[in-house]
Amino acid sequence: MADDATPAEVIEVIGRTGVKGEINQVMAKILDGREKGNIKRRNIKGPIQKGDILLLIEVETEAKAINPR
Repeated sequence: MADDATPAEVIEVIGRTGVKGEINQVMAKILDGREKGNIKRRNIKGPIQKGDILLLIEVETEAKAINPR
C-alpha cells in the first residue's frame, strides 16, 4: 500500500473543519511523481504541523476551501 503513495510536505496549516473540528486543512507541496511541485489543499485527520511529510494515495483531488465565520 505504501508503495503507491506519493510524498507531500505540509507548507501551511490553514485551519480546522469538520462537525467537531477534528479535521485540519493544510496546503501540501507534492514532492514526487507526475504532480511534483504542485501545491494542493488537503484535509487531514489527526495531529499535523508545518514541515510534516504526508503519504498521499490520491494526489489529483483537492479539498474545498473552508469558509471563515
